[in-house]
Amino acid sequence: GATVPTGFEQTAAEEVQEKLGSASRISKDRGKIYFEVPARSLPQVHRLRSVDNLFVVVQEFKEYQFKENKEDALKDLEDLVKKLPWTDPLKVWELNNSLKKKKTKRKKHNLQSPASKEKLSDGGEEGGADQNNTNDQEDCAQNPVAVEATGDQDTETPQGVTSRNGVEEEEDNEQSDVKVEVQASSESGTKAGDSQTGEGETKVLRFRVTCNRAGDKHSFTSNEAARDFGGAVQEHFQWKADMTNFDVEVLLNIHNNEVVVGIALTEESLHRRNITHFGPTTLRSTLAYGMLRLCDPQPTDIIVDPMCGTGAIPIEGAAEWPYCYHIAGDNSPQAVKRAANNICSLLRKNESKDSSSALGVPLDIIQWDICNLPLRTGSVDIVVTDMPFGKRIGSKKKNWDLYPACLMEMGRICTPGTGRAVLLTQDKKCFAKALSRVGHIWRRAQTVWVNVGGLHAAVYLLRRTWESAEERRPFW
Repeated sequence: GATVPTGFEQTAAEEVQEKLGSASRISKDRGKIYFEVPARSLPQVHRLRSVDNLFVVVQEFKEYQFKENKEDALKDLEDLVKKLPWTDPLKVWELNNSLKKKKTKRKKHNLQSPASKEKLSDGGEEGGADQNNTNDQEDCAQNPVAVEATGDQDTETPQGVTSRNGVEEEEDNEQSDVKVEVQASSESGTKAGDSQTGEGETKVLRFRVTCNRAGDKHSFTSNEAARDFGGAVQEHFQWKADMTNFDVEVLLNIHNNEVVVGIALTEESLHRRNITHFGPTTLRSTLAYGMLRLCDPQPTDIIVDPMCGTGAIPIEGAAEWPYCYHIAGDNSPQAVKRAANNICSLLRKNESKDSSSALGVPLDIIQWDICNLPLRTGSVDIVVTDMPFGKRIGSKKKNWDLYPACLMEMGRICTPGTGRAVLLTQDKKCFAKALSRVGHIWRRAQTVWVNVGGLHAAVYLLRRTWESAEERRPFW
């Protein structure tokens, strides 16, 4: 199972089909997909670009009948623990750990544990399964590379940023993703990961249960479900409950009558792979991938992000579509500096992977004015950007002038007839009005509704018409 940015489930399913040859089932519980692959494909699964967190499914119940009485319903969940087929999923979890260990042995030189540790507790704090993956976190926290279980997938080094992690998505429902402490036994401060995974398996495993519950027909809260289910897990395996330094994270996802029990395979969301310098509104790499994929980049396309912030979109683009040329720009000198630092980190990571064949990235970053771009008319194939929502950056009032001016300038630089733009915004009313004013140069082809940090936003795919956009001044 995988959690993905809400709205991009189909994109993730297409990527799984393309790269792993497996069909996916999209969950009714938004933001999740399920697919079957042989255990040996685990390294490739970690290299998927559209998924935030991964988990192995222990068992799923499509029509679970909850008792109306709270005590009975919770007792059923406790009894369920003994009946679940834990053996194979735990083997997959062990295999996943061994992959991580191989990775970290190679990368021992660039560990940075103190910073990476601090992220843990809130690292996953997000809604839905998303967060669940903070899971083996500790294990890996000290080896930044954790999940890149293989080959190339970077999983980017966790550094103390705590950006509500992947979970921007499922904000709704009581989805408190509760990490219930089965009994406050997080006393021992030792790093579980170290203690347990390094030496023989003599140590008692530490675990936590994370419950994500959505739906209004349940008599219990997610906290209560996690507490009682966790107590039964503890009794069944004789593991030790620990909310922060845990080895195993057991997931209990309840969506109306659908119940899925899983074991997390990622300790921190894969969306954190490229970014080391964060801004106030850094976009998740998985969402950036979904946006880029929507516009179907072709080799030699010139792709521009005119409001790039910390560079999440162009960096993802350069990593995944190296046969295109990516240009990033922003009007804020600080954003340009952060993006440049992120590009440097990416180059360093490429070098450390295989210094003999380390290549540069087809990406440049520039400081510019979005309404006055130093690019020739009709010279760009694709524009992909995360527009200011008017909340943490800019203001709704400014957007009324900014959006139409941006759309005009993007229309000018895009190739008539074939150019396309993928734009993310939460200020949908303002965007619709701006689009109606430039309807002669842009037509809307598709809208994907997404959840960005609890905000209901939209990704618009626009296609450039054949109309020529008026030049506003003789710039060249």
